[in-house]
Amino acid sequence: MLARWGDSALTQVEWLVEDGAAFALSQHLHVLADAERTSFAGRVGAGITDLLMNALGFTWRDNASCLSSSLAPHADFIYADGAVSRHGVVLAEAHGSFAASVSSAGVTREAKHKYLRQVRPHLATASPHGKVVHGYSIAFGSRPGAAGAFLHVAETLISKPRSRRPPPSQTAPTASPAAAPTSLALAAHRSNFAIMDAPSIVRWIDWVRGGRERSDDMQPSLFVRIPYAGRVFLCSMEMAWPFGGYPEWLDEFWHPRWWPPIRPARTLPRGRDDFAGWFAMEEKAAESFLNALSAIVRNGRDNLPESLELPSLDPAGFGFGGDEAGLRSPAASEYRYALYRDGLALLGSPPPSRMVGQRMWIPREGMRTD
Repeated sequence: MLARWGDSALTQVEWLVEDGAAFALSQHLHVLADAERTSFAGRVGAGITDLLMNALGFTWRDNASCLSSSLAPHADFIYADGAVSRHGVVLAEAHGSFAASVSSAGVTREAKHKYLRQVRPHLATASPHGKVVHGYSIAFGSRPGAAGAFLHVAETLISKPRSRRPPPSQTAPTASPAAAPTSLALAAHRSNFAIMDAPSIVRWIDWVRGGRERSDDMQPSLFVRIPYAGRVFLCSMEMAWPFGGYPEWLDEFWHPRWWPPIRPARTLPRGRDDFAGWFAMEEKAAESFLNALSAIVRNGRDNLPESLELPSLDPAGFGFGGDEAGLRSPAASEYRYALYRDGLALLGSPPPSRMVGQRMWIPREGMRTD
């Protein structure tokens, strides 16, 4: 379902958001029913929230539904790493609105209202991933037919200390800066490998998290290695080729013996020779996580470590505030991609060089190169 939602999101953005440097909604939005427009605005608001949290340094995420099983209102997401590393987690509430009445004051008011109602009541409470130490409410809105958008962030006020106190002495070693909370890393990468169409890895993550019976399937999961923008990315070959349809340019990069079956359901509404884009994982980030997952499979989920040593990458391709914000656009025009801190990437243009081989993940052994 997540993989299909990923395809659906690419299609919706292609049709409903105009190309260009400034955010603008296309005329196609006017033909949507109110419920569909509200749903699309909510998805875009969640996406903007995730981009902003990445820009603030937060790497690992999960749905905040784990906070409570009741119907009490709560924020949408939990994040870790960044400024709260080794201290706890933060909440983030997302809101999106596309309507003729959207204004800067209205977006500001909505962000503050949702913070007071869905974020602040949960501060200092315990979650499965740690204590909630901070919170954000992020509202995003745009008027159809007008270029530009409004964004407001309401967050927990940090009061100044009344007096300076000496820092506490360290009696125990602290976690490595690269250490990610195991529970959040598993939750984030479960979604990542789901939209990459790697269901066997998702099943093993579910077993580790206690959600299903242990699988006896020890067959390797296959990935193709793709050099792109000075990095190497892994693309899943487990179920089907993730390109939209069968583009003719594929012959230039791929030897026939590598072709897996093509699944027409993944085809996006584009021309036969157009590139639909696909989700991949930066190789070092994928290798680190899959080797850590292999170790958990070998040792058993009863010995689950509190944290995993996983890399946090510098995001690319978002362009928040230009180069000064640290989220730089790809240097060369032939590359069109977005890279997140946890290694997930959306590659939006064909690779300009030949694909270089294949890697496989075996549950008990980790990554292998073929």
